[in-house]
Amino acid sequence: MKLVVILLAFAISSGAYADVWKWLDAHGDTHFVDSDKAIFTWVDEFGKLHYSDKPGHEDAISVQLVWHSTGQIADIEGTESGTVSQDKGHPGESPEDKHEREMAEAYYCKRATQIYDSYTNAPRLYKTDEDGERAYLSDEEAAETLAETKVKMTDLCR
Repeated sequence: MKLVVILLAFAISSGAYADVWKWLDAHGDTHFVDSDKAIFTWVDEFGKLHYSDKPGHEDAISVQLVWHSTGQIADIEGTESGTVSQDKGHPGESPEDKHEREMAEAYYCKRATQIYDSYTNAPRLYKTDEDGERAYLSDEEAAETLAETKVKMTDLCR
């Protein structure tokens, strides 16, 4: 009888449930964690994503944790070690080709981010006409240009 009680107590304690939280990284990948402790993330100059429990890098930002469910990370379908990732690999791609592609993707992401940031920080947006003169955009045109640039940046930085 004691053995049954011990086994029952062990089974109940080993299946303890907690809250599961999710968050998105800069590449749009969803991650799941079983703690609501702060998580910091940043992308280095090569486009590689980093995570830490401390803001140890100048570009580190705190991620927003969103409550997902009660349970265990292992119970979440479609996850592998608590991460749902989007595979960007290409069939038949050599390691050298993969590295070159990743470097190009990082460059275009960084450049698109720089352009978007320059647009958001500019006092007014303008286009240069054939004569080299500035033609300032209306508020509606500027908003449309900013929205288009943000979409391009988001696509390039996945």
